[in-house]
Amino acid sequence: MEQAEIEDARRRIQQEARELFPEGAIREAALLQYGDDPSVEPGQLVVRLLLPSAEGAEGAEPDRNQMDTFHTAHRVAMQRFRDYVAQNVPQVRFIEVTDDSGPAHMARMRLLVAPAPPERGGDLTPVMARLGTTDLETLDTLITTGIAANRADAVRWALARIRERPAYAELRERARQIEELKAQF
Repeated sequence: MEQAEIEDARRRIQQEARELFPEGAIREAALLQYGDDPSVEPGQLVVRLLLPSAEGAEGAEPDRNQMDTFHTAHRVAMQRFRDYVAQNVPQVRFIEVTDDSGPAHMARMRLLVAPAPPERGGDLTPVMARLGTTDLETLDTLITTGIAANRADAVRWALARIRERPAYAELRERARQIEELKAQF
């Protein structure tokens, strides 16, 4: 998507959010692209609905279940918003609802908008990894050069390269020998 198209999509998403959600329900509707947030992969767009902070209000207690409360109260509006985004900005993969608890936006709820690309292979196990900036840049380079479709594919590609090395076969054999020795105790 060209930058002008992204800006137009951002404007339309913000307008739709203002129309669907009552005033004060969300603080901001943002369209994020690669480079705006480390969780956004190259070529991916994410809509972030930022909920207002209850802590800033006079005498208000922080709402620990703010996202659940929001989702319950605005279930119909969220479904309409999700449908709108899917039909009008098909490049958006997720809608993320997050509180206003600082720059990390640690408390998040992600809703899938577009179907995930088909996975290669059969049984895949999800794995969570926290990566630093250099590691993310490495994965994102594999994506932008067309070697991988997303970060998960890039990690699988890198692991496959490790398995091709002769030292890996030797390492596996040594691990098998260690397991045999452990079994003898």
